[in-house]
Amino acid sequence: MNRIVKILIAIVVLVVVVLTGAGMYFYNYAVVPTEKDFLAGDTPGTNVEKTPQEKWFKDEKNRSYWNLTSKDDLKLKAIYLPATEKTDKNVIMAHGYMGNAETMASFAKMYHDWGYNVLVPDARGHGESEGDYIGFGWPERKDYLQWIEKMIAENGQDAQITLYGISMGGATVMMTSGEKLPKNVKAIVEDCGYSTVNEELSYQLKDMFNLPSFPLVPVTSLITKVRAGYFFGEASSIAQLKKNKVPMLFIHGDADKFVPFEMLDEVYNATNAPKEKFVVKGAAHAKSYSIDPKAYKAKVESFLTKYVE
Repeated sequence: MNRIVKILIAIVVLVVVVLTGAGMYFYNYAVVPTEKDFLAGDTPGTNVEKTPQEKWFKDEKNRSYWNLTSKDDLKLKAIYLPATEKTDKNVIMAHGYMGNAETMASFAKMYHDWGYNVLVPDARGHGESEGDYIGFGWPERKDYLQWIEKMIAENGQDAQITLYGISMGGATVMMTSGEKLPKNVKAIVEDCGYSTVNEELSYQLKDMFNLPSFPLVPVTSLITKVRAGYFFGEASSIAQLKKNKVPMLFIHGDADKFVPFEMLDEVYNATNAPKEKFVVKGAAHAKSYSIDPKAYKAKVESFLTKYVE
């Protein structure tokens, strides 16, 4: 009997060691902000574009730099591009997974052309901001509450604020929507954000490695809790959207295979706030703007004019 118990204990220990090793590998693969070979350099929100918009965005005459310290003591950075004329219209943007503020030139120029002050933060662990993990939008939602506060402090109590995010940034603004927001936040535009971190990572695990989510995702989630302070299960756009009261525009390409198109209906149906949906046919992940910039701009501008005076 003792021999059987010892064998069972040895098996349990072996399983724990193997799962911990696999979980650490997946944690480093997905959560640690290092170069990701699976992005293949073509996931929008991760590349700096060589366009006239990017040239304008890079011009130091058009920008200044903002800083804040997060609640957990990280130094966060952002690029600020004031409108040409004084205005109370402001947008705070959120970039994609492993992107940074410098990748958002086209979207920043779009809003700036509409007369907005534009603030483009580097998410924690990205660009010039401190941090050694990716939060997938969950801890970032608290950072965005601080950016909102800073925007109001800098631009006045009458500041009207739009939140805009793409990919992970889309999830970030959806997760932010469930927090207690000041009345200054008038509208939210999300482009191809995921429903929950659990669902997105489970999908990627199956798509890239042909592996089931259990037990690797729960094990990696536990490691993430220990090392980064949150469980994957906490990070839910859907749960936050159920508390949302801000008008929201949901955008998704119907050829998206990175954040599957099916997630659009999940997030759209989760909120009872005023909402609209914009589907771009043939657009892969975060490609909706580049596939049809004219229609994209028209839809976003039409939506915003209903809620931003």
